[in-house]
Order: sequence, then C-alpha cells, then structure tokens
Amino acid sequence: MLLEEQRFLHEDLERLEQGIADRIGDEPKHIRDRLARDHQIAQFLDRISSQSSKLLTIYRDVDGSRSREIQRIGAGDPMDEFYKQLADIKSFHAKYPNEPVENLERAYRPKRGPDAESQPSIVDAMFTGEESYGRFFDLHTCHELYLNLTNAKRLSYLQYLDLFDNFTLGAGGLKRSEKMTDQYFNYVGQLALDLETFMRKTRPLENVDRVIADFDNEFSTLWEKDEITEWQSEEPNSKANGATKQSLAADAVWCDDCEKEFKNENVYKGHLSGKKHIRAAAERAQRLQGGPEGPDSMSDGVSGGGSSPFRLKERAIAEREFRVKRLASAMSTERGDTRVNVERKQGMTERERQQELDNLFSVAAVTSQARDPEDGEENDDEDRIYNPLKLPLAWDGKPIPFWLYKLHGLGVEFPCGICGNFVYMGRRAFDKHFNEARHIYGLKCLGITNTSLFRDITGIDEALRLWEKMQKDKRKDKVDEGSVVQMEDAEGNVMPEKVYYDLQKQGLL
Repeated sequence: MLLEEQRFLHEDLERLEQGIADRIGDEPKHIRDRLARDHQIAQFLDRISSQSSKLLTIYRDVDGSRSREIQRIGAGDPMDEFYKQLADIKSFHAKYPNEPVENLERAYRPKRGPDAESQPSIVDAMFTGEESYGRFFDLHTCHELYLNLTNAKRLSYLQYLDLFDNFTLGAGGLKRSEKMTDQYFNYVGQLALDLETFMRKTRPLENVDRVIADFDNEFSTLWEKDEITEWQSEEPNSKANGATKQSLAADAVWCDDCEKEFKNENVYKGHLSGKKHIRAAAERAQRLQGGPEGPDSMSDGVSGGGSSPFRLKERAIAEREFRVKRLASAMSTERGDTRVNVERKQGMTERERQQELDNLFSVAAVTSQARDPEDGEENDDEDRIYNPLKLPLAWDGKPIPFWLYKLHGLGVEFPCGICGNFVYMGRRAFDKHFNEARHIYGLKCLGITNTSLFRDITGIDEALRLWEKMQKDKRKDKVDEGSVVQMEDAEGNVMPEKVYYDLQKQGLL
C-alpha cells in the first residue's frame, strides 16, 4: 500500500498545480475576489510543500518498507499481490461503508456560478469594515492605547496616521525614560503585531516571515554598532548631578538627564537645583547601574547589545519600534489611502457611512454570475447596475451619490470650440482641460504659440482676434532701428538717419 500512497501524492501534486494554474489565469475585478484567490493559492502552495515532504520521505525509504514492498510484488505473481490488496480494500469498505472518498478533481477546481456566490469567502472574516478588504489600515485600537499612555500628545486619529511610526520626542513620541514601562511596551508590541498581521492578510503570496527576519537582522546589525536613533548607549561615568551638556546651537545647551534643550548656559545652570532635574538624574544613574529588572516578557528572546538587564529592556522596545517603522514604510501605499479615506469619511453623515458599509458587505450579491463549465451557462462579465440618471462611476464601479453629482456641478456642460466643440462635464474638468494636450494642440493649429495667455477662451474667433491684437501691439512697441541714430546737416538741423539719407539722395541738403 505504500506504492499506492506514493501514487496518490503524485496525483495530488498534479491536481494542486492545475488548480493554481486555473486561478492564476483568472483576474477578478473586485479586491475581495482577488484576495480570496491569492489566499487559496497560498493554501495550495502550503499543501504542495507538505505533500512533497511526505513524498521525499517515501523515496528516501529510511526503514526499507518501500523496497520490501517492491520486492514482494516482483518476487511472486504480480496478479496475486494485486488481488490480495483488492480484497483488503473491499474488506475495508465493507467494514466502513460510509467512509467518504475525496475527489481530487473537484476538490481543487475553482468554484463558479450560484454555488460559489452562496458560499462565504475565505476573506470575509479576515478584515474589519474599516479595512475594506485590505485597502486601509484599522489602527483605532492602537490609537486608543497611545492616548492612554502617560504624557502622550492628544493626537486625532488623522494625525496619528501620520505620526504612529515616528517615535522621536518632538513628533508625538515620549521621552526615553517614559518608554521604559509595561504600558508602552504593550502598546508598541500591539502596533507591530497589527501591522504584521495586516501584511500577512493582504499579501498571502509573499514570504512575510523572511521580510520580518530581514528587519530583525538589520536591527541587530545597527544595534551592535549603536546606530539606532534615540537608543544610543549612555556613558556610565556622568558628571556631577548626572548632567551632561551638549552644545546644540550658538547658546543652546542639552541636558541628558531631563532630555531637554535649554536656551543658554544660565538657564541650564539654574535648572540643576530643581526637583525635576534631581529626580531625573537619580533615575538615569539607577539605569546606568543596571536598575531593577522589569517584566520577563521584555527580555524574552533578546540577547546582545548590552549586559545590563535595563539595556536588554531598551533593546526589546527599540526592536519593536524599528519593526513598526519598516512595516509602515513597506505599506506606504495603504497608509496614504487610509489617510485619504479617513478625510473623506469625516465629511460624510452617519447615514452615508452606514450605507457605504452595507454596500461593501453586500458586494457578493451584485457581482456578475460566472459561467460554470459543467452547466454550460453563459458568462455575463458586465455588472448590471441600475443607473437611470447616467451618473459617473466611483472607484467601486457603482454610480456616485446624486448629491455629490450636484455638488461638483457634473451636470453642467462646458463646450470648447478650440477642442473641436468637445463638451466637458463640470467646472473642474473644464478648468483642467486648458493645460491638456487637446486644447494646446487646437491653439497651435490656429497658429498661436503662447498658449498660457489664452486661458478661459474657448471660441476660435475670439482667440484669433486676441492673437492678432497681441501681434499688432508687439509690432507697435518694436523700436525702428533707423530712428535711433540722429544725423545733423550743415545748417545744424538734427534728424533721424533714415530721413537724412533720403534728403541727401534727393539733393536737398
């Protein structure tokens, strides 16, 4: 039976490859269907990997069972061995008559038609409504965790989207001493986890584990060189009161204990006797001496970059901050789309938001019905959308709301004779077309070269009159070279050079 298992694995691999080929050849229109296809391909690739491992184990034949089975078949009559195995199969199915048999031909075939629409998609439960099937981030939970941090800035969600990967002190980040808390460690860990999970859901065909490993290796290299911004190691032999001064500008002085800049030397010296500075100096001295050990989770899996337990905790937090920066940089497109989507939703009413959410979740009901090869049904690729007002289509292929159509004046026609009586719908498209190739080409066909001065002019006659007037004014302003040089006759009369030579030719001088 080992050879039969080997044959089954080969068949399974071929069916899996054919299933992947069938899905790659199809390009769905909606992002939901594309993600479902990619996740199915990723599952097939994982199954190929596992089945190939089993097949390699059989071919290696470490225990010699495959060789013994081949020898047993070849030693005697092959038909006797065949009928023996057939009797075993009949006995098994007689004992278990309701044992299901897996049909590989149908198991990996793409499902089309009404049956596919009735079944829930693999991505329906992966994303929240805010993520819109992986088009946008949903960092509301992380935003709330950030607002609950001690001494955190009161950033709106829109501002947080711009600054969540900026951990510097002046851009929404905390002081180095304020980051050494369990609350901040949990926050930055949750932020890194959410971004990593989002990448795994939206990019199922990429090797996210390798990407994360590259980030960790890069961080380890920079940490060993002490090149991580905001997390450089501190000198243990600090000066009196634990204050180290660093010249920043002409008169500015930096205090390492307070992590604050002072305008001049006198202000810096005055704050040394304050309670805040003394407390900050004591905390910094305690950190440099090793400090009390924190939670075990902060130092799990962390090694190198310092021997003190406090330095290990700093490394754990810095590693998660570094991962957040790299993940945010790798998904900059989704980040920008999220910001635009949040700004757009802020201008919508609650009813419009709910309607948009309902349309998003009911997208499976309005998708076109694909053709099933077994049923022979016709495939209608075009979505049948009810649009009696002929409204423009939005990004999702549906007509835009009528109020938005009226707001932008898309029902107002603006014809342009220079463009060949082309009609532009809406003032925005009309204003934009003056810098487009169609309008510039029409002006050049009329002999007009300076196109920048003909904005808001759409008539051919009006453009030609203006161009002719401009040419006349240009010729009028042009100075005659003959009138510049002055000549004087024998009687002392001064005249232009051209008049002088004309009178001389006539013999009047």
